Amino acid sequence: MRKIVLNVSLACLLLGSAGSAVAQKPLEGHITLSGAFALYPLAVQWAGEFKKENPKVRIDISAGGAGKGMTDALSGMVDIGMVSRDVYPEETSKGAYAIAVAKDAVVAVMNASNPIAKEILAKGLKPSVGSAIWITGSAKTWGQAFGINKNIPLHVYTRSDACGASEIWAKFFGKKQEDLLGSGVFGDPGLALAVKKDPVGIGYNNIAYAYDFKTKRQLAGIRVIPVDVNNNGKIDANENFYNTMGELVKAISEGKYPSPPARELFFVTKGKPNSKLAKEFIKWVLTKGQKYVTATGYVGLPKAKIDKQLKALK
Repeated sequence: MRKIVLNVSLACLLLGSAGSAVAQKPLEGHITLSGAFALYPLAVQWAGEFKKENPKVRIDISAGGAGKGMTDALSGMVDIGMVSRDVYPEETSKGAYAIAVAKDAVVAVMNASNPIAKEILAKGLKPSVGSAIWITGSAKTWGQAFGINKNIPLHVYTRSDACGASEIWAKFFGKKQEDLLGSGVFGDPGLALAVKKDPVGIGYNNIAYAYDFKTKRQLAGIRVIPVDVNNNGKIDANENFYNTMGELVKAISEGKYPSPPARELFFVTKGKPNSKLAKEFIKWVLTKGQKYVTATGYVGLPKAKIDKQLKALK
């Protein structure tokens, strides 16, 4: 009798170990993502951490703008499109299935060597000023734009690619990307570089391209122009939260930075994800992956939203 008990116990132990091994078996396969520059740094971080748990998984990520991410996802070129704007009804009708994965914002940037940088930082950017710069083009000089008695030419930059940053920036002024004026530059890195090289240049960037990932400070050669939220012609103490990436991210999470240009960022698949591996990666992003969001300079999603999306994925 004793021998039987021991054998049964041993059998149970072996079965338990096997079951545990099956549950913890690393995933294998290949996932492809493309799209928004805004999501690219965070997606790379997620991919690296996911691969630590699943070494046999290969994840290829390319940045090319939200428009490309949407097109690639709907055409089946990639498993997941990265989109940094709202999904349009016509895209939903073609099967676009959007999963919010984080939040961030677009900020106005100028060259750090701008001759009147101090005055501009003190005044901040009103929506009406932004409209005069990027929409009507009525502001031809920095003095005209910011009400300063200086006749300094204003060189305006915008994005040349179909992207969420431009769409959300234009929405800040009640317009669409095609309404934005300025010299077109491809991609977030390109626009940041154009402003960095031009002492009288002005543009806009996603947070991840206006701040240094390691130091969390504004990139060398660039200054973020604060938004005059209460429209009183000056940046008050409670509007001054741009010194570090962490301060700005906190302000966005608390609703102090206007929306737009704060916005949600999405993974998009054609229909609900039918690839088991892509689905597991998305679920990981919405659970374990959320702990890397704030550290990478983004804003996390509310738990209720995450839970709702996870339930819909089942």
